[in-house]
Amino acid sequence: MAAPQEGYPAQGFPPADPYAQPGYAAETPTAPATSHQEHEGGKKKKRGYAAQAYDFGAGANSTLGGQTHGGAAFAPAQAPAYGGYPQQADAQPAFGGAPQYGVPPDVPAVPVPGAPAQPGYGGAAPYGGGVGVGGYQAPEPGYPGPGVPAAPGAPGVAGITQGMAQMGVSGGVQPAPQQAAARPAVLNHLYPTDLLTQPFNAAELELPPPPIILPPNTSVTPSPTANCPPKYVRSTLNAIPTTHSLLKKSKLPFALVIQPYTSLHDVDDPVPVVQDQVISRCRRCRSYINPYVTFLDQGHRWRCNMCNLTNDVPQAFDWDAAAQQGVDRWQRPELNHAVVEFIAPQEYMVRPPQPLVYLFLFDVSFTSVSCGLLATSARTILDSLNRIPNADRRTRVGFMAVDSSLHYFAVPKDSEENGETQMLVVSDLDEPFLPVPQELLVPLSESRLSVEKFLTTLPQMFQSNQNNGSCMGSALRAGHKLISPLGGKIVVISASLPNVGYGKLEMREDKKLLGTSKESSLLQTGSSFYKSFAVECSKNQVSVDMFLFSSQYQDVASLSNLPRYTGGQTYFYPGWNAGRSEDAIKFATEFSDYLSSEIGLEAVLRVRATTGLRMSTFYGNFFNRSSDLCAFPAFPRDQSYVVEVAIEEALAKNVVCLQTAVLHTTSNGERRIRVMTLALPTTTNIADVFASADQCAITEFFSHKAVERALGSGLEPAREALQSKVIELLQTFKKELAGGNMGGGGIQFPSNLRGLPLLFLGLIKNVGLRKSAQIPSDLRSAALCLLSTLPLPLLIQYIYPRLYSLHDMPDNAGIPDSETGAIVLPPVLNLSSERIVPYGLYLIDDGQTQFLWVGRDAVPQLLSDVFDVTDRSALKVGKTALPELDNDFSERIRAVIQKSRDYRSRGVGSIIVPHLYVIREDGDPSLKLWAQTLLVEDRADQGMSYQQWMGVLREKVVQ
Repeated sequence: MAAPQEGYPAQGFPPADPYAQPGYAAETPTAPATSHQEHEGGKKKKRGYAAQAYDFGAGANSTLGGQTHGGAAFAPAQAPAYGGYPQQADAQPAFGGAPQYGVPPDVPAVPVPGAPAQPGYGGAAPYGGGVGVGGYQAPEPGYPGPGVPAAPGAPGVAGITQGMAQMGVSGGVQPAPQQAAARPAVLNHLYPTDLLTQPFNAAELELPPPPIILPPNTSVTPSPTANCPPKYVRSTLNAIPTTHSLLKKSKLPFALVIQPYTSLHDVDDPVPVVQDQVISRCRRCRSYINPYVTFLDQGHRWRCNMCNLTNDVPQAFDWDAAAQQGVDRWQRPELNHAVVEFIAPQEYMVRPPQPLVYLFLFDVSFTSVSCGLLATSARTILDSLNRIPNADRRTRVGFMAVDSSLHYFAVPKDSEENGETQMLVVSDLDEPFLPVPQELLVPLSESRLSVEKFLTTLPQMFQSNQNNGSCMGSALRAGHKLISPLGGKIVVISASLPNVGYGKLEMREDKKLLGTSKESSLLQTGSSFYKSFAVECSKNQVSVDMFLFSSQYQDVASLSNLPRYTGGQTYFYPGWNAGRSEDAIKFATEFSDYLSSEIGLEAVLRVRATTGLRMSTFYGNFFNRSSDLCAFPAFPRDQSYVVEVAIEEALAKNVVCLQTAVLHTTSNGERRIRVMTLALPTTTNIADVFASADQCAITEFFSHKAVERALGSGLEPAREALQSKVIELLQTFKKELAGGNMGGGGIQFPSNLRGLPLLFLGLIKNVGLRKSAQIPSDLRSAALCLLSTLPLPLLIQYIYPRLYSLHDMPDNAGIPDSETGAIVLPPVLNLSSERIVPYGLYLIDDGQTQFLWVGRDAVPQLLSDVFDVTDRSALKVGKTALPELDNDFSERIRAVIQKSRDYRSRGVGSIIVPHLYVIREDGDPSLKLWAQTLLVEDRADQGMSYQQWMGVLREKVVQ
């Protein structure tokens, strides 16, 4: 599109597989690999806890079925531990080394005839290789996995590399000969399973999605990264019905779960960059050239894989302007990689790239000062000034304080003699004027010393403030007026309900409404100001992030509208107090990571697709500017988005493509376009559609639908809609694919969707949607924010938390793997109290909170090794941190807790550091009850157990 221009740097082509570069999801070893001898002591000690309490080998892990004593390998002859995903040495689908998806134990693995040689996702499973049934090996190197054992038959990276070499994927890749791609003879096999006789195993949630099986030679180069990895874009269906009527008949949704960034910083997840500003796009549909186009006319023209229009190849496409020499077209990143970033030329800018702007709005009311919020937030910003992105030295900062008046701070430049920060107080809240606006937003580089001095003195300025007013609405308007010429982020740090001026909110919480049909009114906004103001902000490229800390009602339902429509996020810290070191450390760590995070500015997201497909509905935190354009004043790194796709006309092609593009300005002022292209096969067979459905992506789609229903119609309709959907899917499968026969009164469902009923139950029982009269509306509203923004791996964990048995961990758990250096996690257990023994120690982790459950019969030696107490009654319960004790078991437990918080290895960005609560089984009943609500398969509050839930579903399906 852009003509070649002199002076641009030579193209920096990445290595053949950027997704497998060292450093991509590699982890820093948290401890040196230790010799076998050193762990002998730990092993003896572990056996010691066991021997004092019970006959060894009868622990929770042995209930997985087939685990031998001492945490050794599973014996496949016993129950199929992972819901029938057996070991396979021969079948290699297009997934590059994951076990074939959903094969029940009694069905031999079926090789896929006609499957392409290139692995569909470059061999990297989204969270570690597939789960085999042999022992607890560490994940393959380069697989960002939380210690999920790889299938014994799965090749490592070395095997994949060798496979690539045999395919000729090396140095100068020659393209596969262009030919009309035939539909693959076999897509994913459908393996029905009985949900009642083959219970679901929690470890199955770690499996990759069903592989995408494309016909041979679908992509223009045989690159292993030609199709989009699932950590960026996941489709609810990996085989697409050719007609709307077939999709409707299946009752399955067709939607994409999109997470354009998988870490807070680019360095942790580099993608190939096209440096030369030669951007070739289709003249008609504006799609970007990608690995699925077709070259014609000796390579001078290319046919668009979306709309079939023939386009000219730009003259500069095969020419390096900087080096003044030709380049090998087949090496270009956009023909080899599904995920690339283009550096955009001038025509992609409405104005020069804006600088990064942070305007901090501090609540300085009595509540905020007395709980230590003002001091902690000022100190954290001070300590994090070096972390705020400022590579181009243009980043600006501004500060305002809010009680019942507005306090502006004019921070001088360091060069000004006797420069003191001036505070200017404005009490007119209706039309607040801006005093000396040019001095209120200062370049961080030029005013660094003055900013440091100001942040040091800020807490003292208000330490005796008795004012309990908060005119936050008026402050937001004033802040918007201040930064709207540039755009940027307004960062709100507040511990009180806005009670004066614009957007004034009332105390609406009414305990009598909780748990009733009228509760939904508390989840809707209490003032129209917040939504209309948010839309105004979006127009002016202003994003709002809310950090909310009140110990009283704060109306999260109203305030969360600001982040919802401006691409921001709501962070909620109920009952926070800096006097508790755990509270202060959690917020300071998260806020510092938030400030360091790279963000995209003035961003828009658009999804294009093959003719016949249309993007119909968008879910997430942004403003829908037109039917298919989502606007983000600032593009965050820790959220995902869902786009529902409609099939408008019959799909004639064997492969359809969906391309997501995010145009944005980077934190250092460069205009870029991140392009992600996903290719999926089409099918006329409903069995293929079911066999290729992704249960986790489907759950994320319905999570967004449920939040929308809860805010629109109420919680009960949202829960009912989820239950109806599961029943509808089970009935459809029975009617269309099980021949209407349920043989023996079971419930048949494809093995790749076995977890769906349990995930939906987890969603119904999540704090955001659960039927209960005990959940304050602020807590519920904050949970609904999480359900509609969390990246997929974290959302699944929030809906169905992880449970680890720690007292009888396998010997390799909690220590670094000798090859990858990553800490190995124990196997995950199902969330049922049946898994919990009274002498055990367990970790329950939903990604937001971690619970360390200490059984009522835990032996003194275990208490001493982990908590440094011998008497259970001396154990400190509640929010805490574990003591760092000098023994092998203590180190391993702390390593597991830390590793469970490791987001980068799971391909997501997040600032959250979960609180750790220690819970004694015979201790504080309210804490115990809280932890038990996470055991999704148990009966709790007004929710049914998994057995009851399956009974209800069976009744409805068999009718």
